[in-house]
Amino acid sequence: MIENSKRSLSFSPNASLDELISIAQSRFPVSFETIKIGPYSLDILQISDLEAYIDHLGSVTSEGKGLELPFWAKIWPTSILLSYYVQRLPQTKIDSILELGAGVGVCGLFAAKHGFKVTISDNHDDALLFSQINILKNDLSSQAQVLPIDFTHDILPSRFPLILGSEILYRESTYRPLIEFLINHLAHSPTAEIVLAKNYTLSAKTFFELAQEEFKISEKTIGYKEDNSSTERSSEKHLCQIYRLNPKDI
Repeated sequence: MIENSKRSLSFSPNASLDELISIAQSRFPVSFETIKIGPYSLDILQISDLEAYIDHLGSVTSEGKGLELPFWAKIWPTSILLSYYVQRLPQTKIDSILELGAGVGVCGLFAAKHGFKVTISDNHDDALLFSQINILKNDLSSQAQVLPIDFTHDILPSRFPLILGSEILYRESTYRPLIEFLINHLAHSPTAEIVLAKNYTLSAKTFFELAQEEFKISEKTIGYKEDNSSTERSSEKHLCQIYRLNPKDI
């Protein structure tokens, strides 16, 4: 098991599924939602009504006090696309995957279901709690683990042939430390790769200007249709960008 000496989990790694669900229920209104991507279906713990929960936070937060929004709890369209992407990769060439800023762990969970060994990481305690619940709920303990990682500071003892990140480029102040983290944790191999996904409307131009000094970068824009057939809303269309970063000097 990979360890991060700088931080520890806010819950016992040996806690049972029921114990962890009880912790989550004490903090949020939660329920499981079945999500199907490719040939696999997984039960993913969600805040039951995220919009209503955010409205509630606003009503109980004191005036002048910052409101901490649970963006980690949202399943972003880009994480769905990354989940499709990893299912097309040859397992024989990838012995481990690291997902950064994983939130509830959707992409890493589907990668684990597909047979990869995955480290699902985030710097938010509740995100890791939800991810661990999702690992146990879907019987993926042999394939996946959670790890607290702040990629602006932390250093791990391991390198990975594949590093994934969905919507982790929203804060420009993290760009340089993120690139340093990627350099220090991508495997020394010509086939090693970083795959980042973001919404088309987010520029992140500065990140890729910095990253191109260290990596060869290819980009593809993909249309994505979010199915809301079970609700009164019509299906929503999104444009997402998938970036593949490969080391230049190998």
